[in-house]
Amino acid sequence: MSKLGSLGARLHRGEISYDFIGHRKIWYGISILITITAIVGLAVRGLNMGIDFQGGAVFTTAKNGSISVSRAQTAAEEASGHEAVVQKLGDGSVRIQIAGMDTKQSDTVKEELAKDFKVNPESIAADLVGPSWGDQIANKAWQGLAIFMVLVVIYLAIAFEWRMAIAALIALIHDITITVGIYALVGFEVTPGTVIGLLTILGYSLYDTVVVFDSLKEQTKDLTKQTRFTYSEIANRSINGTLVRSINTTVVALLPVAGLLFIGGGFLGAGTLNDISLSLFVGLAAGAYSSIFIATPLVADLKELEPQVKALRKRVLAKRAQSPADEENTPSYGYDSGPDEDPEDDVETAVVGPRTQPASRGRGRGRPSGKRR
Repeated sequence: MSKLGSLGARLHRGEISYDFIGHRKIWYGISILITITAIVGLAVRGLNMGIDFQGGAVFTTAKNGSISVSRAQTAAEEASGHEAVVQKLGDGSVRIQIAGMDTKQSDTVKEELAKDFKVNPESIAADLVGPSWGDQIANKAWQGLAIFMVLVVIYLAIAFEWRMAIAALIALIHDITITVGIYALVGFEVTPGTVIGLLTILGYSLYDTVVVFDSLKEQTKDLTKQTRFTYSEIANRSINGTLVRSINTTVVALLPVAGLLFIGGGFLGAGTLNDISLSLFVGLAAGAYSSIFIATPLVADLKELEPQVKALRKRVLAKRAQSPADEENTPSYGYDSGPDEDPEDDVETAVVGPRTQPASRGRGRGRPSGKRR
């Protein structure tokens, strides 16, 4: 078995663990800081909306290897007086996008480009994009996002409970805010591909969150019938048990997206890949983070407000205070699937660094379990 697989098995069995829930205030602080930075970047710099949202003209030249991207951009900006986005297409032609132009301005720019490139104006195709079309895309995107959020909350409330639904919703909003803020800070153009990427990452983020919630739901059956573990400790066990799985799925999903972003968009210069690949890359990373560090700790905080869970915590802490020797031998964040109230019939596993030590209650090592004669 590989080292990562062995680590995952030990985390799943509760032999080792990390206190994610206990350090939740740190994760909340980090998320708040990142979210504030994203909001400030969005407010100060704003989004670089593409021509599909602003409206404008798109010029496509015929195949001409002598026209470079830098030359086309300089010529387009001088002719229009606006910033131009230039892309070299695979067949050797050049695509020039200039926002905020009408038909009369488009004809003038087309003539100027033909003179600069020394080609026939008829060889340059000009298409106008109206801003109303971009508004329709934006409205449809907002409607799709709202419907998705409502369906997610309803589904999670039915399949799990409303506290998990609220926590998942907060995590999704967290992921979207960070991704949009990164777009504002980086300055990448927002296109319909960006919208598609944003809607796609919601599914990935929700998947990781549901995996942890499903484990948590399974392990908290008959929760109040035992006095060994609090809800937060069981929640921490659920995170640790699914940690390696979440890491594996996230890394596998990030690798091809990273190839699109850094190799396709950066090294090879395929700028059309940047709009969707950046949203996927940032969203996948943020979704994996929020499912572990935000969603589940929020569920634990909300559950700990319940009277029954509060009473359970008091019973657990009171029992541990009465039996300090047993407390030392209790795994800090482990939980068995069923209640076990009889200490004489239980042999627990204590977490001691990276190894485990069996600790029997009320029995000496090597002593027979029968009655003394």
